[in-house]
Amino acid sequence: MAKQNKVNNLAQELLHLKGKEILVITESDQLSLFGESFRPIFCGKITDVEKGHITINPITIKMVNAPFFQFPIPLSIPLEKIVHFTTEISCDTRFPII
Repeated sequence: MAKQNKVNNLAQELLHLKGKEILVITESDQLSLFGESFRPIFCGKITDVEKGHITINPITIKMVNAPFFQFPIPLSIPLEKIVHFTTEISCDTRFPII
């Protein structure tokens, strides 16, 4: 029940940020896409907030070898997988990911 309340509170908080750029970090240590491993750091504009997920589009995946990789389709992220987010960092910002 406490986990569900946390997800509901997060959904309400993110609903107020709809249309704004957000940097999101998910709980996985590492993900793989197109044979490239990367940290789960995503940046983009929130286009939709639903009960269990947010959708970001356009979305930039912050990879070591391609820090401004634009994912070709909108990406939905489950709320329970989000460990941190901020609107204080622009998607154009380059920072070390090691």
